Amino acid sequence: MPSAPIGALARPGPVLASGVHRSLPRRRMPRNKTEAAAPLELRDACIAAAQELIAERGLENLSLREVSRKLGVSHQAPYKHYPSRDHLLAEVMRRCFQRFAAHLDARRRFDDPEDDLESLGLQYLSYARQHPLEYRLMFSTTWPESAEQPGLVRDATHAFDILRSVLRRVHGESEALRETVELDALYIWSTMHGLAGVMNGQCLDKLGLKSRVLKQMVEHAMQRMGTGLAPGR
Repeated sequence: MPSAPIGALARPGPVLASGVHRSLPRRRMPRNKTEAAAPLELRDACIAAAQELIAERGLENLSLREVSRKLGVSHQAPYKHYPSRDHLLAEVMRRCFQRFAAHLDARRRFDDPEDDLESLGLQYLSYARQHPLEYRLMFSTTWPESAEQPGLVRDATHAFDILRSVLRRVHGESEALRETVELDALYIWSTMHGLAGVMNGQCLDKLGLKSRVLKQMVEHAMQRMGTGLAPGR
């Protein structure tokens, strides 16, 4: 079975002075208006600035005006690429799903599909711990309604398809088992999501649990999940 530093998954990530976990690497911002005005650079710079604003001041304070102020460009400049705040937020979320899927794809692979499924679960949890802000943006943010979001739907679905593809290796490719694959995918996702939420929360270290219990938390959950997926259960 794949092994992982379980204890490392339970350690909190770096925290900003504001108390918000920083999960996004600092990115180079344009130094002046001339540099930021280049169309290809401005599109990506807006995304980086939006992510930093969300990390520093919260999602409710995200606006195109604040993004332009952070970049040092005119208030109208971001509108060249993002007609509204919702369009910008949708692109931020889409890129989060892209990075999430790439992280899942970079897991250690196994020929045994059950081992590969466990490896995928550990990779899911490691992403949630390493990138808590991006994780919340993907799974705890209301999707923008006024923005066209086919790209967001596509990339979010791709991340879920990674799980389904491993489960098809477990159950087989038969159309008759498609519903079982779908149900098991939802079961695994909800289990991993709940575990990630507990690990990223603020109360785990206040429950008086022994360190030995905390170190076994992930492994125990994986074992229980494997039992639940075993044939005949």
